[in-house]
Amino acid sequence: MGIWRIIRTNLFLRNAVLAVCTLIVMVFLTGMILNFVTRHGQAIAVPDFNGMPLAEAQKIARKESLKLEINDSLYLPARTGGTVLEQNPSPGSQVKSGRRIFLTINSFRPKTAEIPYVTGYSLRQAKNNLEVAGFTIKELIYVPDLATNNVLEQRYDGRPVVQASHLEAPTGSGITLVVGRSEGAAAIRIPKVIGFPLAEARSRLWEVGLNVGRVVYGEGVTEVTLSDARIYRQTPNHGGSVALGTPATLYLTLDPEKVDNSSKESDRQARVAADTTHR
Repeated sequence: MGIWRIIRTNLFLRNAVLAVCTLIVMVFLTGMILNFVTRHGQAIAVPDFNGMPLAEAQKIARKESLKLEINDSLYLPARTGGTVLEQNPSPGSQVKSGRRIFLTINSFRPKTAEIPYVTGYSLRQAKNNLEVAGFTIKELIYVPDLATNNVLEQRYDGRPVVQASHLEAPTGSGITLVVGRSEGAAAIRIPKVIGFPLAEARSRLWEVGLNVGRVVYGEGVTEVTLSDARIYRQTPNHGGSVALGTPATLYLTLDPEKVDNSSKESDRQARVAADTTHR
């Protein structure tokens, strides 16, 4: 009782105690407000939006206090237009309220562009022009000619592409090139494409005059995850020599360790083959 009597009668002590009490109350209230606003210690499991129409995904996101943002689109004919193909963060990830979820959406129709006229160009130049325009090579067909790797004809969907046709096609389409091969043309050395994305591996093989045969998708590799996948095996193996137009089979994986281990084994096989050849 003596302490409280002293505090009540001493103006300085009374004000000091009131200030301390006020500070404690303010700190407590500030903590409660911050906890409410940020949901401190709480997290939201990201819903699985894959395969959903965008409108449905947005409705669920609003209910969970999440924000959706479209950052890419693809065109997969087998999927319904306007549906979610991929999301980041992935389903089940723990995030705070208000977090942005980035979506890849399936387009309703493919983008189209005019097929470049590359007849008369070298294979390397023709390939580069097609790739810049958004196209790929479907097949290299070699026929006898005076000049090796000179493009003699190009075809799309079985139809010849001529300079005056101004033919348009969906980007990503494959163009068949009829290419010359002189008599006695030398065999070509197979480049190593292990560790590369599929698009770059194809480009490197086409550039030297090889075809891309089968492409084998490993576990989890789809058209949506394709950009993250890497070649972990190729047949024939790199380092050997084959005829122009020979098809190569490529194997894809999402596992970096598998790529690394396979690359080392591929190098070992190439060294053994080279030693055998030089004996």
